[in-house]
Amino acid sequence: MTADALYPFSALVGHDRLKLALVLCAVRPDIGGVLIRGEKGTAKSTAVRGLAAVLMQSFRVAGGDGGHLVELPIGATEDRVVGSLDLQKVLRDGEHAFSPGLLARAHRGVLYVDEVNLLHDHLVDVLLDAAAMGRVHIERDGVSHSHDARFVLIGTMNPEEGELRPQLLDRFGLTVDVAASRDVDVRAEVIRQRLDYEADPAAYAARYADADAELARHIADARARVAAVILPDGELRRIAALCAAFDVDGMRADLVVARTAVAHAAWRGVDTVAEEDIRVAAELALPHRRRRDPFDDPGLDSERLDDAMTQAGEAADADPEPDPEPDPPPGGGSAPGDAATDAAPQPHSAPPTRPSAAPSAAFRTKALVVPGVGEGAPGRRSRARNRTGTVVAATTDPQTGHGMHVFGTLLAAAGSHDGAGPLRPGPDDVRRAVREGREGNLVIFVVDASGSMAARDRMSAVSGATLSLLRDAYQRRDKVAVITFRGQDARVLLPPTSSVYVASTRLARFDTGGRTPLAQGLLAARDMVVRERARDRARRSLVVVLTDGRATGGPDPLGRTRTAAARLVAEGAAAVVVDCETSYIRLELAGDLARRLNAPSVRLDQLRADALTAVVKRQADRGAA
Repeated sequence: MTADALYPFSALVGHDRLKLALVLCAVRPDIGGVLIRGEKGTAKSTAVRGLAAVLMQSFRVAGGDGGHLVELPIGATEDRVVGSLDLQKVLRDGEHAFSPGLLARAHRGVLYVDEVNLLHDHLVDVLLDAAAMGRVHIERDGVSHSHDARFVLIGTMNPEEGELRPQLLDRFGLTVDVAASRDVDVRAEVIRQRLDYEADPAAYAARYADADAELARHIADARARVAAVILPDGELRRIAALCAAFDVDGMRADLVVARTAVAHAAWRGVDTVAEEDIRVAAELALPHRRRRDPFDDPGLDSERLDDAMTQAGEAADADPEPDPEPDPPPGGGSAPGDAATDAAPQPHSAPPTRPSAAPSAAFRTKALVVPGVGEGAPGRRSRARNRTGTVVAATTDPQTGHGMHVFGTLLAAAGSHDGAGPLRPGPDDVRRAVREGREGNLVIFVVDASGSMAARDRMSAVSGATLSLLRDAYQRRDKVAVITFRGQDARVLLPPTSSVYVASTRLARFDTGGRTPLAQGLLAARDMVVRERARDRARRSLVVVLTDGRATGGPDPLGRTRTAAARLVAEGAAAVVVDCETSYIRLELAGDLARRLNAPSVRLDQLRADALTAVVKRQADRGAA
């Protein structure tokens, strides 16, 4: 057990909204859990572990058992989470038995998923389904099993490392954004408390034991009271009007706000939901549900919430509309501008620069893929063999197989069976399933920001196209990085991340102008491919170069570009060149670059067109051959 696990919940400095959200989910777990979003070092894990200790006391006060903490490892498999066939009993005893997973252990406790945004989507779906239903149903590998799984689900994430898809965000009941205070007094108090704790953890915990015990009693009382809390029809209408005002999808938001408001009323010790309960519930339940696009700003505007609450109050006071009478039975874009040329630098002066134009509107783009079959993390871009795909074969190699191939195992056992006694597969008969699905890739955008690209309409179109590709990368569960090159060098505008929101803000404005160091841009991409491969050998890279193909600046710019292209090809990175040339007389320089990269060349306007599918398919076929 770590030292943080013993840090008292009541000793947390600040983070009042976080503590309230955790408490409300402890009072009523069917709210659906809490997603805690925040930068590193903001006491997210400390708060979760502290809550588990308080919840354990709370169950003890109520005369029951529960409140234990179960942590989900980031690399957990579906078998580990939901459970699976007990192979040891099957092979040793011939007994058809089920081995429970982490969800069974989390029953009546806290299930904590750190870095939930890095967990595979299908596992997040499983967790959220169990949290919503309070029960787990398993139908797999010939196993049919069901068990209770009522727990408080808490996920933490750093938004800079990537976002959850809106469909998964919506499944979390409440969301809280946490950040380190910028107030000097608050930060000093955090330091003081932490140092006191580290000096003598036992004495520090004893100092807050009474406060934690009182909190546990308060939670137990609220849990006992929550079923009797009344939600008046007027307040129910206020909730419906509020959710309608924020134009949230579906009805989950309405239900979560209602459950949270009831829990807050029970926490306050009253038996009827009031307006203040609904406002607190809305502040916790609606911010992540109004974010429909990965480029949208997170959070909830307080002034808009005030206006919505006022309008919802009017709807709550209004008489409901009578049911309608039944119907009688039936009877009788502007194109990018011309390219600008490289600006020749004036003697003894730096090349002129200016901020890039605002990006044009993003659009839906076609898929760019990495040729061949990879083995990367599950995603939605390129073909791969991983644990989430469709079963295509059986193997004895545990490195390439994921889960047991039941039919293959039985066939192997039958082939070696001598006919005496019942058929019992042995360890040598076990076959694993080879699955083929899709993987997420590292997509590196290399954007030409030089003078030849700096015409306002043209740079706007390039940025808009890049944003379109970023949205596509978000939907396909990729990591993304952005490199720009201009003047004399290349710059990493965004290191590899899964957060397209951060990427879009970096792309909104950046310096343009000067010469075109295309070689430096390619070398920067090559260096990034090498670094990221050392961190994750299974994740394949796709380099998307947006340029008109011009190369200027320094001695022999064309020769250096050819050398840089060869070095990138030598690393085995797939590439696509987006040809941004818009001149009436085309030089086809981007096409020449594409040939040197063994990559397809796609004109900027083709990113919208069905023709891109054929271009990429030809490249995929060539890579497979």
